[in-house]
Amino acid sequence: MTHTSITGFTHAAEQAQQWVNELAQDLGWSEQSAYRFLKSVLHTLRDWLSPEEMADLSAQLPTLIRGIYFEGWKPDTPAWERKKSDFVICVRNSFGYEPDVDIDQAIKAVFKILDRNISHGEIVQVRNSMKKSLRQLWPTD
Repeated sequence: MTHTSITGFTHAAEQAQQWVNELAQDLGWSEQSAYRFLKSVLHTLRDWLSPEEMADLSAQLPTLIRGIYFEGWKPDTPAWERKKSDFVICVRNSFGYEPDVDIDQAIKAVFKILDRNISHGEIVQVRNSMKKSLRQLWPTD
């Protein structure tokens, strides 16, 4: 393995760890819980976006986060109703029920990380592809 590929892999791992650390700090959670929740939100978001928008967003994700995003993806998964409550239920079902978790606040924290790390134009496109009630969880401009 060349020095460049080792450096690239190390950088990708550091970026992924930074996202998890930021989320853990923002929520006051353990890194393990933050990772599980980030994965739950990314999978739900991925499954709710059109194929074009999903691909556009993935292109801007750090390498290892992109791997998490696509993990277990089935392109033929049927779409369901796009209400905020359904999105929250999908995240909670994936993450698991924890009574002390304010799920809306936790989803907002993940969206803030995306907002900080993805281009403004892409975030606007993702946000605008969602129903108004779900867009309210995204940070405002």
